[in-house]
Amino acid sequence: MIGQHLNILSGFAFKSSHFNSQGKGMPIIRIRDVGQSKSSTFYDGEYDENYVIRKGDFLVGMDGEFRLAEWKGPDSLLNQRVCKIEPDSTVIDRRYFYHMLPAELKRIEDTTSFVTVKHLSVKKIKEIEIPLPPLATQKKIAEILDAADAHRQKTKQLLAKYDELAQSIFLEMFGDPVTNPKGWEIKKLEELVSKLGDGIHGTPRYTENGPYFFINGNNLNQGRITIDSKTKTVSAEEYEKHKRELNSNTVLVSINGTIGKIAFYNGESIMLGKSACYFNLKKESVNKMYLYHIIDSPYFIKYASNQATGSTIKNVSLKSMRNLPIPFPPISHQNESEERIDKIQKQREMLGKGIDDAENLFNSLLQKAFKGEL
Repeated sequence: MIGQHLNILSGFAFKSSHFNSQGKGMPIIRIRDVGQSKSSTFYDGEYDENYVIRKGDFLVGMDGEFRLAEWKGPDSLLNQRVCKIEPDSTVIDRRYFYHMLPAELKRIEDTTSFVTVKHLSVKKIKEIEIPLPPLATQKKIAEILDAADAHRQKTKQLLAKYDELAQSIFLEMFGDPVTNPKGWEIKKLEELVSKLGDGIHGTPRYTENGPYFFINGNNLNQGRITIDSKTKTVSAEEYEKHKRELNSNTVLVSINGTIGKIAFYNGESIMLGKSACYFNLKKESVNKMYLYHIIDSPYFIKYASNQATGSTIKNVSLKSMRNLPIPFPPISHQNESEERIDKIQKQREMLGKGIDDAENLFNSLLQKAFKGEL
């Protein structure tokens, strides 16, 4: 166990009555800020200097998703349900620790039972076990993992550039859907679909190496359904009990937790969980790529945020999805946009394969590091 080599500081329960969004006082890191580069919440009150987080400190969110992140923002205060972890530099290399800990946090997250939100304890963190070869070996492993990580991050950045270009073309042709400057007709999503629903509410009966993958909103990624070695499977019998009517005109959108992730269904052997909403478009009712750019935009996020319920985990109802207002230019204009963006999308798809390869390389190296083979 690595607990004896860690200094863990739990966040302080600062009084919310001193919170503000006007920049008064010190920025305060809440659980939603883990992984971000700044906080939009400030604390205007007295505080202990021990709870000041500085650039480079390692933070772990203790509720929901248990993830490790390096703070890259300005000096900020550490709020409750977030902890700071400092490994003993004489025993553990910081970069080695940064790469090795997340897999164990994910393992704890996956095996933690919950009613509403999963909770992580300091005790659980201290009980984590990771290989601790000599410090010099850790540094060499960290250098390899840093290089592999840099490769996948650069690939992701290039992908983001393609997305920006596609969105730029979309805005040029249709204007900002928030303000609808071209005055397009507005239709509700329900007018464009033949069926709209979500996945099963509850946990299915999993089967090892089953023929159907159980997916949720987190499996939807920029137009694709992503399935990896950690995706659980179900039997054909379980699938038959809970199957949904998916077809070549089906669009999937995440409506619980991380809202607005979108994918097209292409015949994958899947069973849906409740955080994945699906709708089957009426034939020739709307161009799928046009609709993709409407949902994959700040327009939909703003609408969903206004409609969402839940204090910790946000949820958008099926009723809100049916009522989603869609600016609706002529189909011919929608089709023209697809033709212009299609070349970008093809390049993007090729790059997406490169991202998969980069992720697989990094994960393979990580597994070798855990086995002492790197």
